[in-house]
Amino acid sequence: MKDTVAGLHKVFETGVTLSLAWRREQLGRMKRMITSHRKDLEEAIYLDLGKPAAETALMEIKLILDEIKFLEPRIERWSGRHHVAMPLLMQPARSWTIAEPKGVVLVISPWNYPLMLSLEPMVDAIAAGNCVCLKPSELSPNTSALLQRLIGEYLDPRAFAVVQGAVPETTELLKQSFDHIFYTGNGRVGSIVMEAAAKQLTPITLELGGKSPVFVDASANLGVAAGRIAWGRFTNAGQTCVAPDYVLTTPELVEPLAQKISAFTRKFFGDNPAQSASYGRIVNTKQFDRLAKLLPANGKTFSGGETDREHLYIAPTILTDVRTDDPVMQEEIFGPILPILAVHNTREAVTFINKRPKPLALYVFTRSKETRMLFERHTCSGALGFNLPLGHLLSSRLPFGGIGASGMGSYHGKAGFLEFSHVKTVTSKPTFPDTLRLAYPPYSARVSLLAGDFHPTTRHLHFRNPTGR
Repeated sequence: MKDTVAGLHKVFETGVTLSLAWRREQLGRMKRMITSHRKDLEEAIYLDLGKPAAETALMEIKLILDEIKFLEPRIERWSGRHHVAMPLLMQPARSWTIAEPKGVVLVISPWNYPLMLSLEPMVDAIAAGNCVCLKPSELSPNTSALLQRLIGEYLDPRAFAVVQGAVPETTELLKQSFDHIFYTGNGRVGSIVMEAAAKQLTPITLELGGKSPVFVDASANLGVAAGRIAWGRFTNAGQTCVAPDYVLTTPELVEPLAQKISAFTRKFFGDNPAQSASYGRIVNTKQFDRLAKLLPANGKTFSGGETDREHLYIAPTILTDVRTDDPVMQEEIFGPILPILAVHNTREAVTFINKRPKPLALYVFTRSKETRMLFERHTCSGALGFNLPLGHLLSSRLPFGGIGASGMGSYHGKAGFLEFSHVKTVTSKPTFPDTLRLAYPPYSARVSLLAGDFHPTTRHLHFRNPTGR
């Protein structure tokens, strides 16, 4: 592992990744890799997660290809010089910024979207001109093995490496020297990754999760809200970091909203979702057991609740009469369980959300302009969606990232390019005329004049007290 990472550093030092032509070539190769092996990738993900091929195509493959398409024509402009005016004291002079790659990047990806969350950060890192070491999840072994083989076949083997393994291998990998670490996963492991990065002062991006809330008020179109909430919650069997984690609504709306969401789950997956080709499975028995324990201990099962451990199946489940101290409200659910809680009004919903860790996403269903402004100005989350869950995830033009417990840093599109770049400032001043001599010691009144802070009565430099006293 040490030799692998050292080899990537040596390749980066040669400057091969600085070439815009090389970056575009690697992105083109990745595009061909995905399109040529689409069926293989869909099959591998199905074996790991039971995820329908259409869902993989829509929520993983398409997003990666869209990212490549968006970045490729913009790399030159983002990488080039961006001139900035210099202050009068420095004239004549020029200054500009230039985005340069950080170096060797470590990408640690999770199992729930094993293709998209591996390759989309890589696309951004490649566009910025970096070498990449990818550590895919051991919990999606079929996809991870296929990625290792395909990346070795399609991308420049000098600049890219895939390291397989579990906790011991990841621990050893984090001891190596990297120029940036990009981690997607849960907060517990995120703190471990951050601690390891801190020992070497390595910059880091953390894409974590959290309990992403939904608020539905009386002005909302309940039918539309229910359908969109059901889609956002039960896609990938609820194993999505920005999925609606729980719903807040006023007491009189709890029952009708639960009924409509339940009706949409039947519309999506039939009366028996276990037989539906459009409904996924839980990744493994450990996650299944964790989720199954939440079902009898929380509120009332309004619909769903059926489980089958042998086939890792948990039905789309809606819970009502949930209390804030129930286990289902103490951690991110990350599965097909949706609690609905009652709050008296919009401000109580805002207070409820603000008392908890900052979520990765927050969704509000309303027609009220006042409600929209209240949530926009008085809540804090990685993203805010009005009448639309998951929407920000689907666009390369929007930064994607968390805040506080839900993460730090962002990627997708230009945000991702900059996340894996160092924006370097460059200044240049001719040696003639040497106007900088005006600022040289010994200091005189002209220096204070240049500083714009001359005190005429004392003819001394007058330092303002920042308190104004």
